Amino acid sequence: MARIAGVDLPKKKRIEYGLTYIYGVGHTTSLKVLAATGISLDKRVADLSEDDVAALSKELRNHTIEGDLRKRVAMDVKNLIDIKSIRGIRHRKGLPVRGQRTKTNARTRKGKRKTVGSKPKEA
Repeated sequence: MARIAGVDLPKKKRIEYGLTYIYGVGHTTSLKVLAATGISLDKRVADLSEDDVAALSKELRNHTIEGDLRKRVAMDVKNLIDIKSIRGIRHRKGLPVRGQRTKTNARTRKGKRKTVGSKPKEA
């Protein structure tokens, strides 16, 4: 099993898709890394040699991935909250940040529905 940047890549997948299991590596970045290292797109993760894994690790050092990227994103969000921008306020409240509607949907952020209505009538 190939282990790159602290992530175990799935054995049966093609390497171009296996690399996307690393946080910060999408399909486009994966293709660029494989082109730079000269590794075939048809190879499976299980078929990689130690030299291939070392070459991929070396090439991925040029990109911001995993822990460094997570830290950077967290610091960016913290900065938005600190400067009290509208995006920071919405992050703090747990509401959608990018202009989505909240009257309906947005349940994953707002939580379970709270019914607001009149009190039950006594008979």
